[in-house]
Amino acid sequence: MYGMLKRTIFFTLLAGLWQLLFWLGIWPEYVLPSPVSVGKTLVNGFQDYSLLIGVAISMKRIAIGYGISLGVGIFAGLLIGRFRIFEDTLGSLISGLQTLPTICWLPLSLLWFGLNDKAIIFLVFMGAVLSIATGTDSGVKNVPPLYIRAAKTMGAKRWKLYLEVIIPAALPHIIIGMKQGWSFAWRSLMAGELLIVCLGLGHLLMLGRELNDMSQVIAVMLVIILIGILVDRLFFIKVERHIRERWGLVKS
Repeated sequence: MYGMLKRTIFFTLLAGLWQLLFWLGIWPEYVLPSPVSVGKTLVNGFQDYSLLIGVAISMKRIAIGYGISLGVGIFAGLLIGRFRIFEDTLGSLISGLQTLPTICWLPLSLLWFGLNDKAIIFLVFMGAVLSIATGTDSGVKNVPPLYIRAAKTMGAKRWKLYLEVIIPAALPHIIIGMKQGWSFAWRSLMAGELLIVCLGLGHLLMLGRELNDMSQVIAVMLVIILIGILVDRLFFIKVERHIRERWGLVKS
């Protein structure tokens, strides 16, 4: 409750500062609209369903792309973390690809898939999979060898060893990789929707720019930020807290 009060006060002060800058007239209204103007644009966007449609389409794309990247990234990370041959080959490839900005995959995705959802989903996948694989790899390599030896002594082999020992012990690092992968996936989604003409939140951003409607641009940005906060609060923070409690890392 106290944390919610602090956040409310903080964001109220930010809105007040924004309104003050608007009153001072440092920038013209078409560059910095007032909070009231942006609020009206948000209300209108939900009333005419344009924002709801944009959110639904964008969330569908990121759910598909991020879901695929979870499966591929965790599997690749397990292989790299457990087997030297994959560490020397696939691990080196992933380390090199991580230096490549996701937007660099755009020309390739357009040539492979064309101007459609598949090209954007591919960008989302490439934005997330490397971080997830790296986080999983780090988690597997940091599993205490004693755990593995004890599990083998008790008869755990192959998939049972992974499911009951390695993955649970590596989970904190895997969650960190998933969280970082989510942020990269979200950025990749917006970049794809901005550059590929199609419906979605990125398209609404571009439409606002083309119409010189800064209220719409800021309104869509606020929706994007809100979705990011909700996903973090409703999933990642709860999962992280649960893991810390299970491992006895919660401060009393």
